[in-house]
Amino acid sequence: MKLYRLQQFSGPAGLQMLENPIPEPGPREVLVRVRASSVNARDLMVASGVFGPAVPAGTIPLSDGAGEIVAVGSGVRRVAVGDRVCGTFVDGWISGERLDMGFGRGGDGNGMLTEYAVLTEDSVVRLPEHLSFEEGATLPCAAVTAWNALCVYGSLLPGQTVLVLGSGGVAVFALQFAKLFGARIIATTSSASKAQRLKSLGADAVINYTTHENWDQEVQRLGGADVVVETGGGGTMPKSILAAKRGGRISVVGLVTGVPDSGFAPAFFGRFVQFHHVHVGSRDSFEAMNQAITYHRLKPIVSREFLFGQAQEAYASLKTADHFGKVVIQHG
Repeated sequence: MKLYRLQQFSGPAGLQMLENPIPEPGPREVLVRVRASSVNARDLMVASGVFGPAVPAGTIPLSDGAGEIVAVGSGVRRVAVGDRVCGTFVDGWISGERLDMGFGRGGDGNGMLTEYAVLTEDSVVRLPEHLSFEEGATLPCAAVTAWNALCVYGSLLPGQTVLVLGSGGVAVFALQFAKLFGARIIATTSSASKAQRLKSLGADAVINYTTHENWDQEVQRLGGADVVVETGGGGTMPKSILAAKRGGRISVVGLVTGVPDSGFAPAFFGRFVQFHHVHVGSRDSFEAMNQAITYHRLKPIVSREFLFGQAQEAYASLKTADHFGKVVIQHG
């Protein structure tokens, strides 16, 4: 079988395609023929060595992948050969909170950029039937993160306002899910074309942050946000706090623009906002999300698709930040 390993942490150039024998599943394990995987901002950080020695050289990257089970080990009861599945982000995280999750699949454990993967039976989730493998491969990290950001740490009620930043995977999923809850959505973007796409997905208002430098003031002019899905980090956190309603909730997802410094403290103490750090989610959250996806026939937004031999190009595509939704790699 073909697979990729991160032989050095130099960005996409550190990916090397290799040949290995097809592995066999052990007790309570399943062998998945991976048909598609997707790339997250976190995967770019892993490839660049951001997590240091916690991620060993030679790791098979990518947390997200979907395929069908082609063999099972002894004692497997939850799933069967032929089931279409995704792997969960963290092996063995079934429910509740987990603070010792490490760096997840494709970080301190092997990931899904491979033609075959062995997973424990407790760490797979069945795909919604109406989704392709490519669409299913977008779910384990970005979609579960967006779902938890909206409804796990507090109730999102119809008519409340959700602010999403940009048009990456988490932001687009958050927009789609918030619409299912009957929420009002404000989105930010940098281009007119992306603004139109955000509106077509259900955004009620879109603010161009290149022409509205103080976009937090524009959000407040529109009534403020009950929930902010904060994917930016240090570069956006102060404005996200100021964009929230007093007592609003900020779900901190990403650090794309770096770690916030203490400069946001005055805004924080003046707004009485609640903070929740969202680090993907459990298998129970994944399955609850899939029920909603199935009921509403929701379709993930795939920005670009690459062939298995184009993994470096897929990484580079995500790094440009020109995507809208998810970047997917087809495994064949």
